[in-house]
Amino acid sequence: MILHKGETLFRQGESGPLYHLKSGMLKINRVHVDGTITLVNIIVPDETIPHHSLITPNPYYGTAVALVTCEIDVLDAPSWYRELEENHAKCRGIALQLQSKLRMMQQRIDQLSEVSPAERLRKLQLWFQSFVPVDSLSDVLTQDEIGQLIGLRRETVNRLLRAQVNRARE
Repeated sequence: MILHKGETLFRQGESGPLYHLKSGMLKINRVHVDGTITLVNIIVPDETIPHHSLITPNPYYGTAVALVTCEIDVLDAPSWYRELEENHAKCRGIALQLQSKLRMMQQRIDQLSEVSPAERLRKLQLWFQSFVPVDSLSDVLTQDEIGQLIGLRRETVNRLLRAQVNRARE
């Protein structure tokens, strides 16, 4: 299946199949009771989601939205879980995928631990470029979402992005 930028793959609270992202990037947003939306995860190629349902079924934790055009395989949940019971090598594969996701989250924590806000932004931009070539991070994320990923206010992100543009012009 092809999902274009801005299209929704699944919605928070729904239940359904699992998905394997072959190419592209997705964001996972969580809507809180008060209506605020938080960007909680970025899904990169070769991930199977939702992560919290890889071993046992569970409703979707957030809403998945395409950041760029994505190619996605839809995985039948009953077949997936049945195969897990019969194929222990598949369980190892899931463990390795979750380990990889943990390492990616550790990289994001490293980005947050940078003292300089400009360096946090630079590291996030490099990380994104390693998966999807985009001219600007603002082409795929709002300034609020960028701020959520690196622990900065939207105003600070705006100032840093403008400074980058000004340096590039010089």
